[in-house]
Amino acid sequence: MTEDTMVTPDDAEHGASEAETGAPSHEDALRERDEEIASLKDRLLRAAAETENVRRRLEREKVDASSYAMTGFARDLLGVADNLRRAIAALPADAPGFEAVKTGIEATEREMTSVLARHGIARVVTDGAKLDPNRHQAMLEVDSEHHEPGAIVAELQAGYTIKDRLLRPAMVSVAKAKADAA
Repeated sequence: MTEDTMVTPDDAEHGASEAETGAPSHEDALRERDEEIASLKDRLLRAAAETENVRRRLEREKVDASSYAMTGFARDLLGVADNLRRAIAALPADAPGFEAVKTGIEATEREMTSVLARHGIARVVTDGAKLDPNRHQAMLEVDSEHHEPGAIVAELQAGYTIKDRLLRPAMVSVAKAKADAA
């Protein structure tokens, strides 16, 4: 060491500074440790928060997976429900002997609707509703004296939701805007 950087007993007694001695003071070392501790605490809190977010997301995904696991199966069943409705509509209203068949098909349709409802599957409302592109699919526009433009005139195929998600949109016809008479 040279004389310029050498610490003398006089310097140590009078608290020579780091610049004068070339070595960090205790205060500087403590300050660095405090900054490091604060940084580590911050990283620990961020890691804990991230872990909690991952846990919550996984829990939510688990609930969604169990709630919506039967979506594919439910879509397949909707075709059966549609065919039951078509069978009822196709039966002649006044033909003898068909009343028992019609009653049986209607009972089957009611039971299917009940089973779907128990599993959170509900029919999309179309009666008297305005077209909602999130729940309805407009298949055609029709002239209507009794409906305002954009109102659903008829349901062509029923739509369904499973809990709060759309399973299948309702296919509907919609009243068209009246053309201005020129």
